[in-house]
Amino acid sequence: MSESATKSESGEKASNFIRSIIDADNHSGKHQGRVHMRFPPEPNGYLHIGHAKSICLNFGLAREYGGLCNLRFDDTNPSKEELRYVDSMIEDIRWLGFDWGDRLFFASDYFARLYELARQMVEDGLAYVDSLSAAEMRDYRGTLKEPGRNSPHRDRSVAENLDLLGRMKAGEFDEGAHVLRAKIDMAAPNINMRDPVMYRILHAEHHRTGNDWHIYPTYDWTHGQSDSFEGVTHSLCTLEFEDHRPLYEWFLDAAKLPHRPQQIEFARLNLDYTITSKRKLRQLVEEGLVDGWDDPRMPTISGMRRRGIPPAAIRDFCERVGVAKRDGKVDVSMLEFSIRSELNKQAPRVLAVLKPLRVVIENYPEGQTEEFDAVNNPEDASAGTRKVPFSRVLYIERDDFMEEPPRKFFRLGPGREVRLKYAYYITCKEVVKNEAGEIVELRCSYDPESRGGNTPDGRKVRGTIHWVSAEHALTCDVKLYDRLFSVPRPESAQDGKTFLDYLNPESLKLLEGCKLEPGLASASPGSSWQFERLGYFCVDADATDDGTPVFNRTITLRDTWAKIQQTGK
Repeated sequence: MSESATKSESGEKASNFIRSIIDADNHSGKHQGRVHMRFPPEPNGYLHIGHAKSICLNFGLAREYGGLCNLRFDDTNPSKEELRYVDSMIEDIRWLGFDWGDRLFFASDYFARLYELARQMVEDGLAYVDSLSAAEMRDYRGTLKEPGRNSPHRDRSVAENLDLLGRMKAGEFDEGAHVLRAKIDMAAPNINMRDPVMYRILHAEHHRTGNDWHIYPTYDWTHGQSDSFEGVTHSLCTLEFEDHRPLYEWFLDAAKLPHRPQQIEFARLNLDYTITSKRKLRQLVEEGLVDGWDDPRMPTISGMRRRGIPPAAIRDFCERVGVAKRDGKVDVSMLEFSIRSELNKQAPRVLAVLKPLRVVIENYPEGQTEEFDAVNNPEDASAGTRKVPFSRVLYIERDDFMEEPPRKFFRLGPGREVRLKYAYYITCKEVVKNEAGEIVELRCSYDPESRGGNTPDGRKVRGTIHWVSAEHALTCDVKLYDRLFSVPRPESAQDGKTFLDYLNPESLKLLEGCKLEPGLASASPGSSWQFERLGYFCVDADATDDGTPVFNRTITLRDTWAKIQQTGK
């Protein structure tokens, strides 16, 4: 990350090479001082964290420089694209906090215009219809070390090319029978310049144009021309398109378009423990290894939203990662830091018990209920306090009790005294077990003079645990989500393995019968909460079949993964 720009300590945006280019262009008067960006996704899947970086970069720079940013769908491959992907992308980008005004475009908006430009290139001798098979075309193309060879159809007359192109458009030929290629240089060192394909035959129904077209433009032919049509000034692409830039510029020259955008490449986001290949993400979905594109374990924006990750955390992360000129790996803990930082500021604190153990306070009056003031968010004084009920029977976390605790276990054990947060000191008097020898209940006593943790004798206890009143508790299910993969680089599988071999079997655990304080009964879907001492959770939009609410764990309170990796426990 040495060449990336990270967020400064003051929160100001640090410089990066793209900002430097824009600053220089504005200083020189290039583009008349305009800054006009675009985000051009292909609607063949759901947007993911890698796209989020590009979204934040394009829309963010436009906002920063008082410019514009278009949303343009690269819908040139109807065999893989669907309207539902378009809808999900629009929802995701708006959720991230960005808007494009009236500048929603589709590459299909320009099909007629692109076709006329292609005809003009044929007339100018800069494009021809080729009838080689796909295998023959690969053979003629050459290699990185050997030049390609001209197709035997390269010198067709303009009239023949125009006739074949028109018949291709009319749907007279089978798929693969012909393509339209640019006539550049089959000996070019850059293979992308060796007569690239501009149009191919596809008899597929398009989600916007229906069956009007039987030929569809390639990305390389569509992209630069669309940028020019829309007045885009700076066309940002990831590094894999660096070798395509000469072709981007050649097409702009060949098409004789008056406006010339500038293509700039930057490093894509490669995140540890994460797969961002759409093909591989689709495989996870189609093979049922995850619960759809919006599974909270997926790196998709919709999955992250369902998991409870705030959009501000994603924007902060993308700014911290910065913009680099070389590919590298980003530690996923950077994303987790942004998530925790944002949720720590905004998520109200509540009491929740995920693995309930029943506690009976024997000397507490039966039938009595009292209320304690609990802090909603210590990071935000304006959040105030709430009332939580307390009664004779409580639930505590099963992990907060040990029958034979080690020396540094400062929670509850036989004869030990702990503080119930916001409430009283209690001491364990008896452990109740079932016939199988499992602990099912604790019998305790409380000190009525220890209300709020203050005692007349001034004694203190080292352990403080959370609790929920059994009489008032709300029952829910909780899904504990963790990293989907167990190794930092699942895409680098070796020894005959695939990325699927590194799926983390502990990435989802379902806990049923969890107990929450009663105020959460009105929690709205998608709302985020900090379960004290446990982590950050959000309300899933889906409940169980019997109506039981479901909470998804967004993230733990601290990074326990590194410890797990070091100890193997």
